[in-house]
Amino acid sequence: MQLVNRLQFNNLRGDLLGGLTAAIVALPLALAFGVSSGVGAITGLYGAIFVGFFAALCGGTPSQITGPTGPMTVIMASVFTTLIAKNPDVGLEMAFTVVMLGGLFQILFGVLRLGKYIVMIPYAVISGFMSGVGVIIIIIEIGPFLGHPASAGVIESVNKIPESLMNLNPAATGLGILTLVILLFTPRKITGIIPSPLLALLVGTLISVFFLSDSNLILIGEIPTGLPKLHLPVFTLNQLQDMLVDGVVLGTLGSIDSLLTSLVADNITRTNHNSDRELIGQGIGNIMSGLFGGLPGAGATMRTVINVHAGGKTPLSGIIHSLILLFILLWAGKLTEVIPQAILAGILLKVGVDIIDWGFLKRAHKLSLKAAGIMYSVLLLTVFVDLVTAVAVGVFIANLLTVQRLSALQVEEVKAIVEPHDQAPLSYEEKQLFQKTRGHLLLLHLGGPLSFGAAKAISGQMGIVEQYDILILDLSNVSYLGITMSLALENMVKEARQKHREVFFVGASGAVKVRLEKLNIWKLLSRQNQVATRIEALQQALILLAERQKV
Repeated sequence: MQLVNRLQFNNLRGDLLGGLTAAIVALPLALAFGVSSGVGAITGLYGAIFVGFFAALCGGTPSQITGPTGPMTVIMASVFTTLIAKNPDVGLEMAFTVVMLGGLFQILFGVLRLGKYIVMIPYAVISGFMSGVGVIIIIIEIGPFLGHPASAGVIESVNKIPESLMNLNPAATGLGILTLVILLFTPRKITGIIPSPLLALLVGTLISVFFLSDSNLILIGEIPTGLPKLHLPVFTLNQLQDMLVDGVVLGTLGSIDSLLTSLVADNITRTNHNSDRELIGQGIGNIMSGLFGGLPGAGATMRTVINVHAGGKTPLSGIIHSLILLFILLWAGKLTEVIPQAILAGILLKVGVDIIDWGFLKRAHKLSLKAAGIMYSVLLLTVFVDLVTAVAVGVFIANLLTVQRLSALQVEEVKAIVEPHDQAPLSYEEKQLFQKTRGHLLLLHLGGPLSFGAAKAISGQMGIVEQYDILILDLSNVSYLGITMSLALENMVKEARQKHREVFFVGASGAVKVRLEKLNIWKLLSRQNQVATRIEALQQALILLAERQKV
């Protein structure tokens, strides 16, 4: 696998425009996510630069723009708060180590070629999780929007809302409202020239500098200039397990977020991404971001779409986007220090609203009450418990319901036939032969893939086997036989043989036959009882019945 992601220079003009436009959109978002993380705006900028550069250079989606995102920032805000509180001296370095661990897990996912499996999470779970993240962002940003410092968690933020409303800063709230107005109502003709987040940032900052300098606004504050310092991995043995769990969560969420954005990019550009290479590129980017004190990142849908529409088609556009942000950091970082946090809060409130899956929220109960229940459960757990529990519970319940549905379908494929006129795929000749058995024969017709879900149906037929002299197990239409189902068939054969009933297996072939051979079920039967067609089984059954009647 090549390390560099199809780097080309045949679309230089389009990639320059795409990268420039993406950087303009990414700047206010990176600063806002940095502030929201609780560590500082510079961490968001570092994340956008390092993850964006290396994910573009080494990833597998040519037009993708990578940087800090809402879900990743929400997780990191919790990681920063927890580790710094427990380890005041080295908690920050430990948190950046978690970012690196997340990158390592992403590389591992890519090396193990798990890309095609990572996005196989039920939509109801993804929808509930993303909507929950949107709600978290909105709740946390209400305080800064009203002119107060941000709170670390959701519960604390909710508790402070009444106080914030009673003591709001009119200037800060006004800037926040102005930001939302610009984001929501700026005409497309203008946003085609300058993206609305950047326009809101410029207009709001200029107003605060020239007209609101004495309004006690909370500003971004000092931003370091020059290149960042290294943050080498730091951990303690007693907290390594928690850090590994956080790393897995970051890596998994970043992978899901990135690969979903890759699918969006594929739909727009009519190309196909390499999911495993994309995971490796994202992992390298997050390791580098953690090393240099940046937030973790993932494929950013809005920035990727903007890049493509502006002309970006190759990884060069993502690289240019990061280099432009690096230029701003090195030579224009001081200009960002006067930005009021209320403006960034307004931008993030819009991000939070956009993240919420309004389309599915409106229709979920109409499509499926079970899916709606899963989605709302995951949403509430995300907001009020934690992200890991929400996804784990959501996936577990969704899988249980899926197994239940599949089991019901498999049970329908287990048909006990005692009369030729029963609903069964029998030919005219087979029905004629069946009629001659005169109620002495039971035919179990099985079909489709049969796993443990269908074993219950087989077990339910045990009691009626002894009522018939001959049992025919028709496996002609069985494509897959699970272990539990195989053992259930074995028990049925043993019980029938113990009660001196004759048993025939029909049509077992391929993987189904191999599975039965490995369980030594064939040893319970003579060779003549293993036949290819139902007609053969019915003919031999009639011969046996005739012989028994003679006796």
